[in-house]
Amino acid sequence: MTLISRRSGQFKACGEDDSQVAPEEEPSESYGVSNHNGSHKGYGTPKDTEERARTAFRKFEQTMVQEARTLKKTLINGTIYVKPVGEKEMKGWGATSRKELLVKLRDFEDVIAAAGRRATERGETDKNSNPIFAKLKDAYIAKDTRGLQDEIRHAFTHFTLSGKFSKEELASHQRLADFRYPIEWYPATRAMQRTFHLHVGPTNSGKTYHALQRLEAANSGIYAGPLRLLAHEVYTRFNAKGKPCSLITGEERRIPEGAKDTMKSCTVEMVPLNSKVDVAVIDEIQMIGDEDRGWAWTQAVLGVQAKEVHLCGEVRTTDLIKKLCSMMGDKLIIHNYERLGKLQVMAKSLTPRHFERDSPSNKENNPVSKLEKGDAVILFSRMRIHAMKNAIEAHHKGKRCAIVYGSLPPETRAQQAALFNDPDNDYDFLAASNAVGMGLNLSIKRVILESVKRNNGTDFITLPISEIKQIAGRAGRYKTARDAIEAGPIDVTDGIPAKPTEPPVGLVTTFFKTDHEILSSAMSKEAAQMTTAGIFPPANVIERFAEYFPKSTPFSYVILRLHELGSLSSQFHLCQLKEQAAIADIIQEFNLTIRNRLIFLAAPVSLRDPGVVNVVKAFARCVSENTGGHILNIPELSLDLLDEDPDTFTRQQEREMYVRSIERLHKNITLYLWLSYRFTGVFHSQALAFHIKGLVEEKIDLCLAKAEWQEKARIKAMKRNVELLNALSEDKGALNAASVDVPLEKNIFEDPKESLDLKIPLVDETSGDSRMYSDAEASSEAQSGIRAASDKKFGTLRIPLHAKLPGRHTSP
Repeated sequence: MTLISRRSGQFKACGEDDSQVAPEEEPSESYGVSNHNGSHKGYGTPKDTEERARTAFRKFEQTMVQEARTLKKTLINGTIYVKPVGEKEMKGWGATSRKELLVKLRDFEDVIAAAGRRATERGETDKNSNPIFAKLKDAYIAKDTRGLQDEIRHAFTHFTLSGKFSKEELASHQRLADFRYPIEWYPATRAMQRTFHLHVGPTNSGKTYHALQRLEAANSGIYAGPLRLLAHEVYTRFNAKGKPCSLITGEERRIPEGAKDTMKSCTVEMVPLNSKVDVAVIDEIQMIGDEDRGWAWTQAVLGVQAKEVHLCGEVRTTDLIKKLCSMMGDKLIIHNYERLGKLQVMAKSLTPRHFERDSPSNKENNPVSKLEKGDAVILFSRMRIHAMKNAIEAHHKGKRCAIVYGSLPPETRAQQAALFNDPDNDYDFLAASNAVGMGLNLSIKRVILESVKRNNGTDFITLPISEIKQIAGRAGRYKTARDAIEAGPIDVTDGIPAKPTEPPVGLVTTFFKTDHEILSSAMSKEAAQMTTAGIFPPANVIERFAEYFPKSTPFSYVILRLHELGSLSSQFHLCQLKEQAAIADIIQEFNLTIRNRLIFLAAPVSLRDPGVVNVVKAFARCVSENTGGHILNIPELSLDLLDEDPDTFTRQQEREMYVRSIERLHKNITLYLWLSYRFTGVFHSQALAFHIKGLVEEKIDLCLAKAEWQEKARIKAMKRNVELLNALSEDKGALNAASVDVPLEKNIFEDPKESLDLKIPLVDETSGDSRMYSDAEASSEAQSGIRAASDKKFGTLRIPLHAKLPGRHTSP
């Protein structure tokens, strides 16, 4: 759920004095049809639209009240999974007895019901006129019933504690939440005069190559990349050239024997801010604006102690970097690059104009049959990637297809890329997700998008221009092009260097005509300039803020509250908490220090993975008890998966499930290694964990080599997407609805940011100044987030939660 919305007004219905918090003002809207975004074509009169919206709000009011009652029953009576709240937990909600807690829960239920009535009867649904309703509605839209439950719990905690603080304490809260001047968080760096070099240009333009040339010539330096793959590549390259270089990522540290540790290659979250160096290279600088991980790039830019700082990325970062350098008083030099080889959108898609994705295929219009050697097909679902591999190998006998997607281990992705790049084997094709856009050197002739839409967790969206260009830019053999330009071929007749040959043209197209039109339009436009950089509160601020609350206060509330109060300047935005609040609740029961809780919040965890909650609890228990951390003594890891032989499975579904399970095991081993660097005395079987990790990667490679996923699964998934897109288009056009009544299978979509490290900050033991960092490879595929219809929610009614109602705006 977005943090900006959490900075909105507080519970005015609770009688709270909101003079302590100054949320951004928004103009009050009248919820009439005149200012509604949608078209009413095919949905009756505006009056009909308003009545449907009123009905939807009434049903949502009932759902809110029901969830508030469920919270009351859970806390007072417990459930089969949750114990009733004890005396210690009661204090966390500001109650001294069970009776007092019950009174607070009843009062809270009345507040929720009143907020629902104001929305239904008066059309008050925005964050100024009805803040509690707006928050709960946003949570439900973003994360379905689970999001609503989490927000209800958070709202109750705030309801019980909001009156417990004096004006002086509230003022202290506000001072701690003043994040307007993050450049002041790095006083040692502010004492330096730095020179920034901004290298901007399209993919395959050589911008990172030139920055690394400067780093290689320096006596000391740091490379900071978004992925372990990139950090490992620079580490390997420098050491191969005889320049000792250390590798620092969240779950791996390598220091060459005899090295003076003057050159480091790391993931951007792990940049050592207390090391003074000559040159620092920060790659993929456009990530500074990311809603989740942007804080890490901002931290590196503001805090790295380097005389020269080289930033590599997209042109759209130029204005923002200018502003940041001006704020810091540092010099900025901009280097513009052109693409080494041409990139061209093909004149048409692979299928005829009249053929669409849900049409029956035959030999003439089947796009798979039109693929050629060196083609990379881009898809946004792991299931469809595997199905595409099988379809390609079925149509092109004797040829193989490599696959790359985010939840594969980095080592496996690199191995699959090497197979595809080798011209002397049978791996002529690549089926991949948007993981190809960053971190892999791929010799791709044509990039072909199966679709230009993907699921973002709650909706199907068209890919942003920047993402389309990032993926499309992988087309064209970069190394071949650069070699052709820098070292011309030798004429065999006279031994004189011949005129350099023209670099090959990279081609990009789509499977279908409708997607081709969107692709062509996007490639002809420039992405808008970025306006804000992401930041996250430093660990010492979170610790000081937590001291104002009772020790039993849910830590999830503490961090959410700090984000609510945060004040920012126009150049920055607060990064999202993502799954941090949920992880905080998972480990709440264990006796951990605030610092240890922050470490767990930063861990590479994807709560979408089945069984991961039990794994996190097992690790937290080990830390709280300071024992039992040997990897063989943690049954939740399911190491027995290594004893299974996928060749013995008789059903295809069993093989597919095993692939998913073994990938999850790899993530859990990675999590163990990550924690072993933070809690060395607890998780002490690090060497064995690395060995097991290697065995898991061998299993995954074996499974991929023998994968036989079915083409019919790919077609089924494509048709399902068509239905969803049609339903979403219909809803948005008429009511700007927040949900649809089309059910989806879980775990079929690839995470939109799968190829990136996780976005969870942490206490940074490498910087020495309590900053935040995180490092972990990409999460698994996201659950769709599109709500299936159920009687518990709203039946089959389409819920226009964004729809607006006319009404009075008087005070309650």
